[in-house]
Amino acid sequence: MELINQHTKKIMEGCKARARDAGLRFEDETLEYIVTNRDLLELSPKIMIPTLYDYWVHDVEVLKEKGKYELYPSNPYETVINTRPAISFYNDNNPDWLNVMIFYHVIAHIDFFQNNLFYRHTWDYDFTGQALADKRLIAQLRSEKGRWLDYVIEFSRGIDNLVNYYDTLSGFQRPVMPTLSPLLDYYFDVFLQSLFKSKIHEYIKEIERYNACVKEYGDLAEETFFRKVDAKYPEFRSVYKKSLKKKIKPSSDVLQFILENSEFLNKEKNEWMKAVLHLVRSTSLFFQPQIRTKIMNEGWASYWHETLFLRDERIKGHEVEFARVNSGVTSMPRVGLNPYALGMRLFYYIEEMADKGCYSFEFKQILDAEKRKNYNADTGQGQEFIFKVREDFCDYLFINRFLEQEFVTRNNLFVAGKRMNKAKMVWEYYVKSRKSEDYRKMVSDSLYHPPFIETEPDKSENGALYLNHRFEDKPLVQDFIQNTLMGIEYLWGAEVHLETSEVVPEPASPRPQGMVATPAPPADEPVERVVKWQRVLYTMKNRKLSKKRI
Repeated sequence: MELINQHTKKIMEGCKARARDAGLRFEDETLEYIVTNRDLLELSPKIMIPTLYDYWVHDVEVLKEKGKYELYPSNPYETVINTRPAISFYNDNNPDWLNVMIFYHVIAHIDFFQNNLFYRHTWDYDFTGQALADKRLIAQLRSEKGRWLDYVIEFSRGIDNLVNYYDTLSGFQRPVMPTLSPLLDYYFDVFLQSLFKSKIHEYIKEIERYNACVKEYGDLAEETFFRKVDAKYPEFRSVYKKSLKKKIKPSSDVLQFILENSEFLNKEKNEWMKAVLHLVRSTSLFFQPQIRTKIMNEGWASYWHETLFLRDERIKGHEVEFARVNSGVTSMPRVGLNPYALGMRLFYYIEEMADKGCYSFEFKQILDAEKRKNYNADTGQGQEFIFKVREDFCDYLFINRFLEQEFVTRNNLFVAGKRMNKAKMVWEYYVKSRKSEDYRKMVSDSLYHPPFIETEPDKSENGALYLNHRFEDKPLVQDFIQNTLMGIEYLWGAEVHLETSEVVPEPASPRPQGMVATPAPPADEPVERVVKWQRVLYTMKNRKLSKKRI
């Protein structure tokens, strides 16, 4: 692995200048490395971060990918990571014209990383530097703790998707507000609303009285305000003192909850484990936005590599080669999803609709189908609009807001079904639906969506940890439940309960002798099963798993 030569760097800097002229925004400094395909095999398990900590699973993945490569050699074009400065890797045999196209693609990725609000918590974070420090810490702990370190890493990584990413993100978007004293917070947020259950007009009247005290008495406002409160509610002070006793609040960030509340981890001899959990959690949080913006990110990069390269005079003489490479990246499959293709076409579609003014309030009021079809306000704001979309949306919002029926019809998209042709003994694919809501659901179902699992301290008894899976019609993968709960039990230091939902098994109904079997429906009429769910409770105690219905 080595830095690109000066000739190739000059091409990159020229691409940066043209990209900025087109409206892309990104930091000046970037690092570009030339790598072989085998180098990429080594880096891929570490998510292309050369300084990421060492872990035995990485070695297994490298061996697996090398085996695949021997059978099916591939030639990836580029990989870019969201670091400061941004680092990208390129194949060692790319011609100059291909590098121009790839550089535009990479620059658009960097623009997305550095402007999309779902990456906000990574903007001021030197991840490669932190990863190097983590790697050194892991190396030191491995020399001291041996295999126990890998156990802790494995147990931590088993739940590293159970981190409250949105809570972390909201801390960067939340405006700085003047803070009230704990006493005032408790009075307005808990005492009046939850305990006293005051009516809305009484609550507002109290707020107005406090504001009047601030204006009139300044620093003595709080003391003056509570004189009347103490007279009206003599029990308030004692209730407040009781509330100060430490209570463990429920959390949807299971990894952080264990990190902060596990008595086992807080023992002096186990303090080193907390450092491991912390670095696994911070690494997971860093990569959360990449998982949640795959379609947008690749679509944005594909939109710009095509748009900018077609304007570039360096395409002359390479039009056919470009068309072949570009179609291989952005062709829309008939069955399945290509995030590059879907994202790129959606950005082109959104730009066109915004140019026509189809996202305006005026257009939304038009009910006549013919008028809507021919509507064109010629706003010239299409590209400005997609830059705003690039900044504010993630895949889920992007798909559910802009994947409309007109887009589905125009691109001849459909949801494919699969059935067995018993006569020919082959699987057949058929057009199941061409409705936008069905296609949108299919895409949404393919997006990253970790289970929503909360800790419930109120249900925890005798030091146990109680986890509640807020069911969203997606069951947990049963193959992983036992090992994951075993890891949580070790990190928590006591038994663990997991409440979740599972399919009610269909009772077997033996057929009486002499009964004629009901003929199966034809192959072109798939049967939709009605699924029933039940709540169950898993318990992991002393590394043994049990289950019961609730």
